[in-house]
Amino acid sequence: MKKLLSMILASVLIFTLAGCGGGEEAAPEAETDGKTVKVGVSIYKFDDNFMTLYRQELERYFEEDLSADGTTYDVTVVDGKNDQAEQTNQVNTFIADGVDVLVVNLVQASAAPTVIEAAKAADIPVIFINREPTAEDLATYDKACYVGADARQSGTFQGEIIANLENKGDYNGNGVVDYVMIMGDPENVDAQYRTEFSIKALTDAGLKVNKLFEQRGDWDQAKGQELANTALTQFGNEIDVIFCNNDGMALGAAQAIAANGRTVGKDIALVGVDALEECQQMVKDGTMTGTVLNDHIGQAQKAADAAKLVVEGGTLEKNYTVDYVKITE
Repeated sequence: MKKLLSMILASVLIFTLAGCGGGEEAAPEAETDGKTVKVGVSIYKFDDNFMTLYRQELERYFEEDLSADGTTYDVTVVDGKNDQAEQTNQVNTFIADGVDVLVVNLVQASAAPTVIEAAKAADIPVIFINREPTAEDLATYDKACYVGADARQSGTFQGEIIANLENKGDYNGNGVVDYVMIMGDPENVDAQYRTEFSIKALTDAGLKVNKLFEQRGDWDQAKGQELANTALTQFGNEIDVIFCNNDGMALGAAQAIAANGRTVGKDIALVGVDALEECQQMVKDGTMTGTVLNDHIGQAQKAADAAKLVVEGGTLEKNYTVDYVKITE
């Protein structure tokens, strides 16, 4: 009897231990929340007012909003220092480091084929932002796209802001809009289109125009001030309008206008592009005629969304466009 009881107890113990062992095996192992996506971002230069806002939103959106599904975005942003050779090296370094996707704000749009060739060889998607490669360049790689705004629209809006003024921009009353054009980088398609289409909007409205002065300011505030001062010194009260391809240069031009005793809205007009916060306030205060909102938030988020799409195996469109908006009050 004792022997039988011992055998029963031993069986119960074995069964119990086996049950405990089975429970341990059934317990789910700890899992990570999701994968990590390495993103390499090169900005043409960090001290550009607009691109500073852009890259800050790009980082924030990747690291906060897009991480909501459990994916971690490891974002590295580098300064191209307005040097194409430097940026090309940065792209090659990102590729060697095994990033999953590139986001590139080109120093020179003409360098797009070099970047695409390197990215394609490594099978790494590349999202171009702000500076648009040609359609022919983008067509060479199915994992390349451009996210930005149509610069023709921004130029058109600048011209329309002037054409819609009560005096049609003719402050000196000679029947002609005598203007100064402060360009960005002439090799940049945005600078080309803003320059061309701002004046086209005036002529399309039936206005006569006369170009007094046109020089490159390379998107730089100090250069904008220098060029505007040169033009104002040379042409004085002949100048009706100063067009600037971006707000950074417009801020410099505003300083030159004040220093030369001219008054925006009274005897001269000034327009820019980007709708920087400072410039929006100037429009409200009447010290700037108008600007055009270049939506850095919408573009940054669209670029990050495109990167997420292609990394997850989706098919990119070639162009993702965000509309500009006129700011006149």
